[in-house]
This record gives sequence, structure tokens and C-alpha cells, in this order.
Amino acid sequence: MSYDWIKALHVIAIIAWMAGMLYLPRLFVYHADAVKGSDKSETLKLMERRLLKAIINPAMIVAWIAGLWLVWQGGWWKAGWFHGKFALVLLMSGVHGMLSRYVKNFAADRNEKPARFYRILNEVPTVLMIGIVILVIVKPF
Repeated sequence: MSYDWIKALHVIAIIAWMAGMLYLPRLFVYHADAVKGSDKSETLKLMERRLLKAIINPAMIVAWIAGLWLVWQGGWWKAGWFHGKFALVLLMSGVHGMLSRYVKNFAADRNEKPARFYRILNEVPTVLMIGIVILVIVKPF
């Protein structure tokens, strides 16, 4: 019974993590076009920081802890699909780290990337998420 509760917690954390990972780069698109020091820029800084600290970071931590517990309890470390999923989750965590660095850059008015860069970056979590979901549900290998 605890396995199902931890799995539910894991799914809830993943939904929150992905919501933030999909929204934060969109904020960067708007922020990249904002004038440094403007009200718009300062508002976006606050939104980005709060989104990262209050939603994305805690959700990722819970997702990792619950996910590792599920792997341990379910014996999934031997499954081929899990190795693929784990690699994609590591990549997603790396993207999370990049986004965290960009929040710091924007906060210090050090962004040097154009809005187009963030529009493209905004698609990366989606592609990774699609791969992860396919591996978990279909288990192709």
C-alpha cells in the first residue's frame, strides 16, 4: 500500500516539476526583451525566483526521493527501460541546473542570450518528458 502512495506522490511532484520547467523558460523569453531595471524586468525577476525556489526546486527534490524509493522497492534498476528513463531524468536535472543559472543571471542583469534562445530552450523539457513517459508507460526494452 505504501508503494502506491509513494508513486502518487512521485507523479504529483513530477507534474509540479514539469509545470515549472515549462513555464520558467517562457518567463525568460519575456525577460530577455525587457529593459534592464524596468518595472517589467523587476517583476519577472521576482516571478522567476519564486517559481524556482517555491515550486521547481522542492518538486524536483520530492520527485527524486520518491522515484529512487520506487526503484529500490520495485527492483527497477535491472530493467532496460529504467536505464533509459534514468538517463533522461539526469538530462532533465541538468536542464534544471541551467535554468537555475539563468535565473541568477537575470537577477544580476547579466543575461546575454536573446529571447529566441529561450523559445528553443523551452522545448527541451517537453521532448525529455515525452521520452520519459514513453519509457515508463510502454517499457519498450
